[in-house]
Amino acid sequence: MPTLEWIGKSKVVNHHQEVPFRVLERQYSFDEMGKHTEDNGSDNMIIHGDNLEALKALLPQYEGRVKCIYIDPPYNTGNEKWCYNDNVNDPHIQKWLGEVVGKEGEDLTRHDKWLCMMYPRLMLLQKLLADDGAIFISIDDNELYNLKSICDEIFGASCFVSNISWQRTYSTRNDSKGIVNEVEHILVYSKQPGWNPNKLSRTEEMNARYSNPDNDVCAWKSTDAFAPGATTHQGMVYAIQNPFTGVLLYPSNGRCWSLGQDQMFEIMSQWGKYELREIADAQKRASICGVSEAQVKSGVKAIMLSDSVKDAAQKAAAIYNRGQWPLFYFGQGGKGGIRRKTYLDNVGGRVPTNFWPFSETGHTDEAKKEMLTIFDGKTQFDTPKPRRLIEFVLRIAGSEDALILDSFAGSGTTAHAVLNMNKADGGHRKFILVEMGDYADTTTAERVKRVINGYGKGKNAVEGTGGNFSYYELGERLLLADGNLNESIGTDKIRDYIWYTETKKPAVNQQNGNPYFLGENNHTAYYFYYEPDQMCVLDYAFLSTIPEKAENYLIYADRCALSESDLLRFGITFKKIPRDIARV
Repeated sequence: MPTLEWIGKSKVVNHHQEVPFRVLERQYSFDEMGKHTEDNGSDNMIIHGDNLEALKALLPQYEGRVKCIYIDPPYNTGNEKWCYNDNVNDPHIQKWLGEVVGKEGEDLTRHDKWLCMMYPRLMLLQKLLADDGAIFISIDDNELYNLKSICDEIFGASCFVSNISWQRTYSTRNDSKGIVNEVEHILVYSKQPGWNPNKLSRTEEMNARYSNPDNDVCAWKSTDAFAPGATTHQGMVYAIQNPFTGVLLYPSNGRCWSLGQDQMFEIMSQWGKYELREIADAQKRASICGVSEAQVKSGVKAIMLSDSVKDAAQKAAAIYNRGQWPLFYFGQGGKGGIRRKTYLDNVGGRVPTNFWPFSETGHTDEAKKEMLTIFDGKTQFDTPKPRRLIEFVLRIAGSEDALILDSFAGSGTTAHAVLNMNKADGGHRKFILVEMGDYADTTTAERVKRVINGYGKGKNAVEGTGGNFSYYELGERLLLADGNLNESIGTDKIRDYIWYTETKKPAVNQQNGNPYFLGENNHTAYYFYYEPDQMCVLDYAFLSTIPEKAENYLIYADRCALSESDLLRFGITFKKIPRDIARV
């Protein structure tokens, strides 16, 4: 598979592994009681900080658990007026480029900078995505093809789902020059190949195609009675005699009947008496199958009337006038060809396409007006994404209890969409937002607060959705530059990190009476024997404090006093603190 090369790529393809792991420090919680310092246990998070480090901090709890990711990264247009500097001249990004790419970063073109910024972030997002999850990335023409190339590398070309065209505007200015960009793009990738979206609700226009002319149990529409594949399904190519006219009816060239002969015989028998009979029609069947008469399958019988055509026609007419015709019926009042009834109840929802019109998903003007209503006529975001766009994403890619991540949170539209949908259908969707801008609290979190409580005045007043969240800052790094543990972050967070690095599972509260017990996984008991102010030694005294009998043990300590034979005899793997602590 061709890969994209750019200045600085070699320095960033594995940079996600070198990003220091920082803990998340909750600053406050918000719910129906307002803002307070007590932890309300909310699953919803808003994180202020560099999203590269924030994504790394989320791994222990959320790797492989995020059902839907939506991100709206900078489009790299070179427009300095954006609040999130759109040509990647944000000081946080510039500092990062200088540290990671080094002096090469001074000569990077605008596109190289953007790729250096995006690549490690996408690597971490791929790790966080669930096996049945999908990521949606908004972008325009400036970086579309570069983004497609690196996503093919990171997610795999086989996991590419679609390049969606979102109709971002509802009108075009008359003084516009050139070819007007009416759409933006949303690239969609899945974690595993073969991902399928949820179906959408059917429209009234779609349902209007269904009727009930025969007073059946529900509405239906007339569809083709044939299926492709006559050459490979020659046993499904044969004549059926029309009970109204006696005419022999065949599938069209290259086609076969859509059901097996046993099923077709049973359905035709609902119109009258039929039998299977050889009628020497090999030449006709060969023509339909596209083969020579010598090559056509032999011994395929026709479904023929047992009664005379006159008697069969009388019986069939009575059934036609009675109504509730069989699944396969005869058109033109019985004198035409065979048609199939497709029931509305069986067709399911609407399959999403790769064109999303503003009528269904909103437009930029709608989004800006909503922001102005929320913030009493003031907003620093000129072109936020409309809430309806994110809701559309969540309808096709989420579930009522899905975890949704947005690591370029901006004005907080994703959280607004989640809360709005939960209120509408009683769902329990959860959101995680990450925003590095200084407005993370004053705009991103503030919007979510107003959505929860309600906003607007008079006829523009919008009732609150209810809900809650907790607001976090990126804390100190867990492992210091010299490789030692940062004792100031607290032992509990270190324990959670150790458990994750060993099991790739979020921490759980497992207890067995030993304070150093982390838990048991796959028949192995894990212990982190650590105290900040003393030397902890794995010896017989410590073994005597272990209450359970496990097949294997993995024990961290400062030092081991057991011999290799003792470790082997007890099934113990010893890991030295901090030398053997893995870096995620």
